Amino acid sequence: MKFLNEHIKNNTFKQVYLIYGEETYLVYQYRDRLKQAIIGDDTMNYSCYEGAKIDIKELLTTADTLPFFAERRLIVVQDSGFFKSSTEGLAEYIRSMPEYLHMIFIESEVDKRNRVYKAVSEKGYVSEMKYQPDSVLIRWVEGLVKAEGRTITRLAVQHLLDKTGVQMSNIRTEVEKLICYTLDKPEITEADIDEICTTQIQNKIFDMITAISMKRQKEALDLYYDLLMLREPPMRILYLITRQFNMMLQVKELVLQRYDQAAIAKQLGIAGFLVNKYVNQSKHFAAEQIREALEYFAESETAVKTGRLDDKMAVELIIVKYSKK
Repeated sequence: MKFLNEHIKNNTFKQVYLIYGEETYLVYQYRDRLKQAIIGDDTMNYSCYEGAKIDIKELLTTADTLPFFAERRLIVVQDSGFFKSSTEGLAEYIRSMPEYLHMIFIESEVDKRNRVYKAVSEKGYVSEMKYQPDSVLIRWVEGLVKAEGRTITRLAVQHLLDKTGVQMSNIRTEVEKLICYTLDKPEITEADIDEICTTQIQNKIFDMITAISMKRQKEALDLYYDLLMLREPPMRILYLITRQFNMMLQVKELVLQRYDQAAIAKQLGIAGFLVNKYVNQSKHFAAEQIREALEYFAESETAVKTGRLDDKMAVELIIVKYSKK
Protein backbone atom coordinates (compact mmCIF):
# COMPACT_ATOMS: atom_id res chain seq x y z
CA MET A 1 0.00 0.00 0.00
CA LYS A 2 2.91 2.33 0.68
CA PHE A 3 3.93 2.35 -2.99
CA LEU A 4 0.35 2.78 -4.22
CA ASN A 5 0.00 5.81 -1.95
CA GLU A 6 3.26 7.24 -3.33
CA HIS A 7 2.13 6.70 -6.94
CA ILE A 8 -1.15 8.51 -6.23
CA LYS A 9 0.48 11.33 -4.24
CA ASN A 10 3.23 11.96 -6.81
CA ASN A 11 1.02 11.41 -9.87
CA THR A 12 3.56 8.92 -11.24
CA PHE A 13 1.81 5.75 -12.27
CA LYS A 14 2.75 2.32 -13.53
CA GLN A 15 0.97 1.37 -16.72
CA VAL A 16 -0.59 -1.73 -15.25
CA TYR A 17 -1.70 -2.69 -11.75
CA LEU A 18 -2.94 -5.92 -10.22
CA ILE A 19 -4.74 -5.47 -6.90
CA TYR A 20 -6.01 -8.62 -5.25
CA GLY A 21 -6.58 -10.31 -1.92
CA GLU A 22 -8.95 -11.13 0.90
CA GLU A 23 -9.45 -7.57 2.20
CA THR A 24 -11.89 -6.41 -0.47
CA TYR A 25 -12.47 -3.06 1.25
CA LEU A 26 -8.87 -2.08 0.50
CA VAL A 27 -8.93 -3.68 -2.96
CA TYR A 28 -11.85 -1.51 -4.07
CA GLN A 29 -10.65 1.57 -2.21
CA TYR A 30 -7.33 1.54 -4.09
CA ARG A 31 -9.07 0.72 -7.38
CA ASP A 32 -11.20 3.85 -6.99
CA ARG A 33 -8.31 6.03 -5.81
CA LEU A 34 -6.12 4.97 -8.74
CA LYS A 35 -8.97 5.48 -11.19
CA GLN A 36 -9.62 9.00 -9.92
CA ALA A 37 -5.91 9.87 -9.92
CA ILE A 38 -5.20 8.46 -13.39
CA ILE A 39 -8.23 9.66 -15.33
CA GLY A 40 -10.45 11.70 -13.01
CA ASP A 41 -14.05 12.05 -14.20
CA ASP A 42 -13.24 11.35 -17.86
CA THR A 43 -15.82 8.75 -18.90
CA MET A 44 -14.99 8.80 -22.62
CA ASN A 45 -11.57 7.22 -22.09
CA TYR A 46 -12.60 4.79 -19.37
CA SER A 47 -13.81 1.21 -19.81
CA CYS A 48 -14.63 -1.52 -17.30
CA TYR A 49 -14.81 -5.25 -18.04
CA GLU A 50 -16.08 -7.68 -15.44
CA GLY A 51 -16.60 -11.43 -15.09
CA ALA A 52 -15.23 -14.70 -16.37
CA LYS A 53 -16.62 -14.34 -19.92
CA ILE A 54 -14.73 -11.25 -21.04
CA ASP A 55 -14.04 -11.23 -24.79
CA ILE A 56 -10.26 -10.83 -24.90
CA LYS A 57 -10.33 -9.60 -28.53
CA GLU A 58 -12.83 -6.86 -27.64
CA LEU A 59 -10.72 -5.93 -24.62
CA LEU A 60 -7.56 -5.58 -26.71
CA THR A 61 -9.41 -3.62 -29.40
CA THR A 62 -10.50 -1.12 -26.74
CA ALA A 63 -6.93 -1.03 -25.44
CA ASP A 64 -5.64 -0.18 -28.93
CA THR A 65 -8.08 2.74 -29.30
CA LEU A 66 -6.31 6.07 -28.91
CA PRO A 67 -7.64 8.29 -26.12
CA PHE A 68 -10.10 10.98 -27.21
CA PHE A 69 -8.70 14.48 -26.53
CA ALA A 70 -6.71 13.17 -23.56
CA GLU A 71 -3.32 11.71 -22.70
CA ARG A 72 -4.55 8.51 -21.08
CA ARG A 73 -6.97 5.67 -21.56
CA LEU A 74 -7.86 3.53 -18.52
CA ILE A 75 -9.28 0.01 -18.55
CA VAL A 76 -10.38 -1.73 -15.34
CA VAL A 77 -10.74 -5.52 -15.49
CA GLN A 78 -12.47 -7.23 -12.56
CA ASP A 79 -12.89 -10.89 -11.56
CA SER A 80 -11.73 -12.08 -14.97
CA GLY A 81 -9.93 -15.25 -13.96
CA PHE A 82 -7.05 -14.19 -16.24
CA PHE A 83 -4.59 -14.78 -13.40
CA LYS A 84 -5.62 -18.38 -12.77
CA SER A 85 -5.85 -19.73 -16.32
CA SER A 86 -4.15 -19.37 -19.69
CA THR A 87 -5.19 -16.25 -21.61
CA GLU A 88 -4.04 -16.14 -25.22
CA GLY A 89 -1.98 -13.07 -26.06
CA LEU A 90 -2.68 -10.96 -22.97
CA ALA A 91 0.71 -11.45 -21.30
CA GLU A 92 2.51 -10.48 -24.50
CA TYR A 93 0.25 -7.46 -24.98
CA ILE A 94 0.92 -6.20 -21.44
CA ARG A 95 4.67 -6.33 -21.99
CA SER A 96 4.39 -4.05 -25.05
CA MET A 97 1.24 -2.03 -24.28
CA PRO A 98 1.02 1.49 -25.78
CA GLU A 99 2.22 4.39 -23.64
CA TYR A 100 -1.19 6.06 -23.36
CA LEU A 101 -2.79 2.94 -21.87
CA HIS A 102 -3.27 2.17 -18.19
CA MET A 103 -4.89 -1.02 -16.89
CA ILE A 104 -6.05 -2.02 -13.41
CA PHE A 105 -6.82 -5.68 -12.76
CA ILE A 106 -8.95 -6.56 -9.72
CA GLU A 107 -9.00 -10.19 -8.58
CA SER A 108 -9.79 -12.18 -5.44
CA GLU A 109 -7.19 -14.90 -6.10
CA VAL A 110 -4.19 -15.31 -8.38
CA ASP A 111 -1.67 -17.96 -9.39
CA LYS A 112 1.80 -16.42 -9.20
CA ARG A 113 3.05 -18.91 -11.79
CA ASN A 114 0.55 -17.54 -14.31
CA ARG A 115 2.02 -15.78 -17.39
CA VAL A 116 -0.26 -12.75 -17.06
CA TYR A 117 0.72 -12.38 -13.39
CA LYS A 118 4.40 -12.46 -14.34
CA ALA A 119 3.84 -9.91 -17.10
CA VAL A 120 2.10 -7.49 -14.74
CA SER A 121 4.86 -7.99 -12.15
CA GLU A 122 7.49 -7.08 -14.75
CA LYS A 123 5.65 -4.20 -16.41
CA GLY A 124 3.69 -2.71 -13.53
CA TYR A 125 2.91 -3.20 -9.87
CA VAL A 126 1.19 -6.01 -7.93
CA SER A 127 -0.39 -5.36 -4.53
CA GLU A 128 -1.95 -8.01 -2.30
CA MET A 129 -4.48 -6.68 0.19
CA LYS A 130 -4.43 -8.92 3.25
CA TYR A 131 -6.56 -8.70 6.36
CA GLN A 132 -4.99 -6.02 8.51
CA PRO A 133 -3.53 -6.73 11.98
CA ASP A 134 -5.41 -5.51 15.04
CA SER A 135 -2.88 -2.72 15.62
CA VAL A 136 -3.69 -1.21 12.20
CA LEU A 137 -7.44 -1.69 12.60
CA ILE A 138 -7.41 -0.05 16.03
CA ARG A 139 -5.68 3.07 14.65
CA TRP A 140 -8.08 3.11 11.70
CA VAL A 141 -11.19 2.93 13.90
CA GLU A 142 -9.78 5.61 16.21
CA GLY A 143 -9.32 7.81 13.13
CA LEU A 144 -12.88 7.20 11.90
CA VAL A 145 -14.29 8.07 15.32
CA LYS A 146 -12.05 11.13 15.73
CA ALA A 147 -13.17 12.44 12.33
CA GLU A 148 -16.71 12.55 13.75
CA GLY A 149 -15.57 14.53 16.79
CA ARG A 150 -15.83 11.58 19.17
CA THR A 151 -13.43 9.51 21.25
CA ILE A 152 -13.13 5.78 21.89
CA THR A 153 -10.68 3.87 24.08
CA ARG A 154 -8.39 1.18 22.70
CA LEU A 155 -10.13 -1.40 24.90
CA ALA A 156 -13.46 -0.41 23.38
CA VAL A 157 -12.05 -0.71 19.85
CA GLN A 158 -10.69 -4.18 20.67
CA HIS A 159 -14.13 -5.09 22.00
CA LEU A 160 -15.64 -3.92 18.71
CA LEU A 161 -13.18 -6.04 16.70
CA ASP A 162 -14.03 -9.07 18.82
CA LYS A 163 -17.65 -8.66 17.76
CA THR A 164 -17.19 -7.75 14.10
CA GLY A 165 -14.10 -9.68 13.02
CA VAL A 166 -11.40 -8.16 10.84
CA GLN A 167 -13.24 -7.36 7.59
CA MET A 168 -12.94 -3.60 7.21
CA SER A 169 -16.28 -3.21 5.43
CA ASN A 170 -18.05 -4.84 8.40
CA ILE A 171 -16.11 -2.70 10.87
CA ARG A 172 -16.92 0.53 9.01
CA THR A 173 -20.62 -0.35 8.91
CA GLU A 174 -20.65 -0.93 12.67
CA VAL A 175 -18.73 2.30 13.34
CA GLU A 176 -21.28 4.24 11.27
CA LYS A 177 -24.09 2.63 13.30
CA LEU A 178 -22.32 3.62 16.52
CA ILE A 179 -21.90 7.23 15.37
CA CYS A 180 -25.62 7.47 14.61
CA TYR A 181 -26.65 5.66 17.80
CA THR A 182 -24.57 7.75 20.20
CA LEU A 183 -25.68 11.07 18.65
CA ASP A 184 -24.10 13.87 20.73
CA LYS A 185 -22.27 11.67 23.25
CA PRO A 186 -18.56 12.60 23.29
CA GLU A 187 -17.32 9.02 23.84
CA ILE A 188 -18.29 5.66 22.36
CA THR A 189 -18.19 3.01 25.08
CA GLU A 190 -18.19 -0.77 25.30
CA ALA A 191 -21.79 -0.53 26.51
CA ASP A 192 -22.73 1.28 23.28
CA ILE A 193 -20.99 -1.44 21.27
CA ASP A 194 -22.84 -4.20 23.13
CA GLU A 195 -26.13 -2.36 22.61
CA ILE A 196 -25.96 -1.69 18.89
CA CYS A 197 -23.29 -3.76 17.11
CA THR A 198 -23.93 -7.05 15.37
CA THR A 199 -21.99 -9.90 16.94
CA GLN A 200 -20.53 -12.25 14.38
CA ILE A 201 -17.30 -13.53 15.85
CA GLN A 202 -17.26 -13.43 19.64
CA ASN A 203 -20.47 -15.42 20.10
CA LYS A 204 -19.29 -18.08 17.66
CA ILE A 205 -15.96 -18.34 19.50
CA PHE A 206 -17.81 -18.70 22.80
CA ASP A 207 -20.11 -21.33 21.31
CA MET A 208 -17.16 -23.16 19.79
CA ILE A 209 -15.27 -23.29 23.10
CA THR A 210 -18.44 -24.51 24.82
CA ALA A 211 -18.82 -27.25 22.20
CA ILE A 212 -15.16 -28.22 22.69
CA SER A 213 -15.56 -28.36 26.47
CA MET A 214 -18.73 -30.47 26.13
CA LYS A 215 -16.92 -32.80 23.67
CA ARG A 216 -19.37 -31.99 20.87
CA GLN A 217 -16.79 -32.29 18.13
CA LYS A 218 -19.01 -31.93 15.06
CA GLU A 219 -20.64 -28.78 16.44
CA ALA A 220 -17.24 -27.29 17.30
CA LEU A 221 -15.88 -27.98 13.80
CA ASP A 222 -19.04 -26.62 12.16
CA LEU A 223 -18.65 -23.38 14.11
CA TYR A 224 -15.00 -23.20 13.03
CA TYR A 225 -16.00 -23.61 9.39
CA ASP A 226 -18.63 -20.88 9.89
CA LEU A 227 -15.88 -18.55 11.11
CA LEU A 228 -13.80 -19.36 8.04
CA MET A 229 -16.83 -18.60 5.86
CA LEU A 230 -16.97 -15.20 7.58
CA ARG A 231 -13.37 -14.83 6.37
CA GLU A 232 -11.96 -14.79 9.86
CA PRO A 233 -8.23 -15.64 9.55
CA PRO A 234 -7.29 -18.96 11.23
CA MET A 235 -4.49 -17.34 13.22
CA ARG A 236 -6.89 -14.77 14.64
CA ILE A 237 -9.26 -17.62 15.56
CA LEU A 238 -6.34 -19.30 17.32
CA TYR A 239 -5.58 -16.02 19.11
CA LEU A 240 -9.20 -15.78 20.30
CA ILE A 241 -9.23 -19.44 21.41
CA THR A 242 -6.01 -18.84 23.33
CA ARG A 243 -7.42 -15.73 24.96
CA GLN A 244 -10.58 -17.63 25.91
CA PHE A 245 -8.60 -20.48 27.49
CA ASN A 246 -6.44 -17.94 29.34
CA MET A 247 -9.58 -16.35 30.75
CA MET A 248 -10.97 -19.77 31.68
CA LEU A 249 -7.79 -20.53 33.61
CA GLN A 250 -7.88 -17.22 35.48
CA VAL A 251 -11.55 -17.67 36.37
CA LYS A 252 -10.94 -21.25 37.50
CA GLU A 253 -8.07 -20.19 39.76
CA LEU A 254 -10.13 -17.38 41.31
CA VAL A 255 -13.05 -19.75 41.91
CA LEU A 256 -10.66 -22.09 43.72
CA GLN A 257 -9.63 -19.09 45.85
CA ARG A 258 -13.32 -18.63 46.83
CA TYR A 259 -13.87 -15.42 44.87
CA ASP A 260 -17.55 -14.76 44.10
CA GLN A 261 -18.90 -13.71 40.70
CA ALA A 262 -18.76 -9.97 41.39
CA ALA A 263 -15.21 -10.17 42.73
CA ILE A 264 -14.03 -12.21 39.73
CA ALA A 265 -15.65 -9.73 37.32
CA LYS A 266 -13.94 -6.82 39.08
CA GLN A 267 -10.57 -8.60 39.28
CA LEU A 268 -10.53 -9.51 35.56
CA GLY A 269 -12.36 -6.44 34.26
CA ILE A 270 -15.14 -8.40 32.55
CA ALA A 271 -18.93 -8.35 32.69
CA GLY A 272 -20.57 -10.48 35.36
CA PHE A 273 -22.52 -12.59 32.88
CA LEU A 274 -19.25 -13.60 31.21
CA VAL A 275 -17.95 -14.98 34.50
CA ASN A 276 -20.73 -17.57 34.54
CA LYS A 277 -19.92 -18.59 30.97
CA TYR A 278 -16.24 -19.04 31.78
CA VAL A 279 -17.06 -20.95 34.97
CA ASN A 280 -19.30 -23.37 33.07
CA GLN A 281 -16.70 -23.90 30.35
CA SER A 282 -13.84 -24.40 32.80
CA LYS A 283 -15.73 -27.06 34.77
CA HIS A 284 -14.92 -29.53 31.99
CA PHE A 285 -11.14 -28.99 32.26
CA ALA A 286 -8.68 -29.37 35.11
CA ALA A 287 -6.43 -26.33 35.58
CA GLU A 288 -3.44 -28.39 34.46
CA GLN A 289 -5.29 -29.41 31.27
CA ILE A 290 -5.88 -25.76 30.43
CA ARG A 291 -2.21 -24.93 31.00
CA GLU A 292 -1.20 -27.85 28.78
CA ALA A 293 -3.64 -26.65 26.11
CA LEU A 294 -2.14 -23.15 26.19
CA GLU A 295 1.33 -24.61 25.65
CA TYR A 296 0.01 -26.67 22.74
CA PHE A 297 -1.60 -23.55 21.20
CA ALA A 298 1.75 -21.72 21.39
CA GLU A 299 3.52 -24.68 19.75
CA SER A 300 0.89 -24.74 16.99
CA GLU A 301 1.36 -21.02 16.33
CA THR A 302 5.12 -21.52 16.05
CA ALA A 303 4.61 -24.44 13.65
CA VAL A 304 2.45 -22.23 11.41
CA LYS A 305 4.87 -19.29 11.49
CA THR A 306 7.81 -21.56 10.58
CA GLY A 307 5.90 -23.17 7.73
CA ARG A 308 5.68 -26.63 9.28
CA LEU A 309 1.89 -26.58 9.50
CA ASP A 310 -0.96 -25.02 7.52
CA ASP A 311 -2.88 -22.42 9.54
CA LYS A 312 -6.35 -23.84 8.87
CA MET A 313 -5.16 -27.34 9.70
CA ALA A 314 -3.49 -26.14 12.92
CA VAL A 315 -6.75 -24.83 14.36
CA GLU A 316 -8.68 -27.87 13.14
CA LEU A 317 -6.23 -30.19 14.92
CA ILE A 318 -6.65 -28.18 18.13
CA ILE A 319 -10.43 -28.50 17.97
CA VAL A 320 -10.26 -32.24 17.27
CA LYS A 321 -7.70 -32.81 20.05
CA TYR A 322 -9.63 -31.02 22.79
CA SER A 323 -13.15 -32.04 21.78
CA LYS A 324 -12.31 -35.75 21.64
CA LYS A 325 -14.41 -37.85 24.06
